[in-house]
Amino acid sequence: MEQPQDSAAEKARRRAEIKKWKAIVAEHQKPHLGRALWQVVNTFGSYIAVWVLIWFLQGTWWATLPLAMLAGALTVRMFIIFHDCGHGSFFKSRTANTVVGWFCGLFTWTPYGYWSSEHAQHHAASGDLDRRGVGDIWTLTVQEYIESSRWKRFAYRLARNPVILFVVAPIFLFTIWYRFPAVGSKPKEKRSVWLMNLALVGFVLGMGWIFGFGQYLILQLVAMAAAGSSGVWLFYVQHQVEAVYWERGENWDFTAAALQGSSFYKLPRVLQWFSGNIGYHHIHHLCPSIPNYNLERCHHSDPLFHEVPAITLFTSFKSFTYRLWDESSRKLVGYRRMNEIRREKRERETAAGNANKGDMGA
Repeated sequence: MEQPQDSAAEKARRRAEIKKWKAIVAEHQKPHLGRALWQVVNTFGSYIAVWVLIWFLQGTWWATLPLAMLAGALTVRMFIIFHDCGHGSFFKSRTANTVVGWFCGLFTWTPYGYWSSEHAQHHAASGDLDRRGVGDIWTLTVQEYIESSRWKRFAYRLARNPVILFVVAPIFLFTIWYRFPAVGSKPKEKRSVWLMNLALVGFVLGMGWIFGFGQYLILQLVAMAAAGSSGVWLFYVQHQVEAVYWERGENWDFTAAALQGSSFYKLPRVLQWFSGNIGYHHIHHLCPSIPNYNLERCHHSDPLFHEVPAITLFTSFKSFTYRLWDESSRKLVGYRRMNEIRREKRERETAAGNANKGDMGA
């Protein structure tokens, strides 16, 4: 009789917690037309201004390459607008979200409808060990890694290598991966990919005509590398903190997954601007319908959100050392700790085997 009572008490606690945060975030879910339009203007205006300046400085590589990197940083901010439109949170109007989101997708080389559908699955399953694999960083548990084949362990280490993860993968993702819909995609998502590809052909031809194809492709590659590496890093660090939340399906809890499974990345103001406040990722996962320009206000609105530990630009680099989820300690650990766990397991098995032999001899 004790277990049902505990279970009922836990359910009641969860209901009360959900009711509390829903009441807090309600006000911040409302899109603000003025803030949204100003963000579009200062983002696209800055982006266009950078490319105009590049045009005036054509041939001066020492100046145009850094400007291309600046264009990449602005592309990250543009992607946040694209991301919010996909959640239907940036504007009140669904049509406005679709139109602006689609154009942001053109500048970020990402099919709007296809990506939005995949990203929704990430939000629905974030922190659930039984629903990994869509829109997240490949994560294995310690036990899964130990039991994997040599080839799978090699592939996992390669995928988690910083050069692959933050340099090669982003370029591959935005130039090649998003040019093809996944197997099993819905017709609407497939159309989103093919229409974006068609639009990109026109976009590249136009920019190539203005800048010269060779020069444009080099500058675009630099901008995309800067944007992709920064974007993947932001996504990576938002779910790669030591005491992050991972739980099996039957025990998975949405509120805990948001507040414990997503980081609060406290960035310097200028980086917070370029990243569109996405460092307040715990708020975003708790309520994806809050537009990015309201995330900071929501975070400061109640002490509940201050309980989420903040990571800074400096401390975030420790995330490089986290590789596997250890279900026993409920922490992300590195390969060294995984080897220690494997050794300890072997020692226990050997000791148990010796004990059994001793019992049989007696």
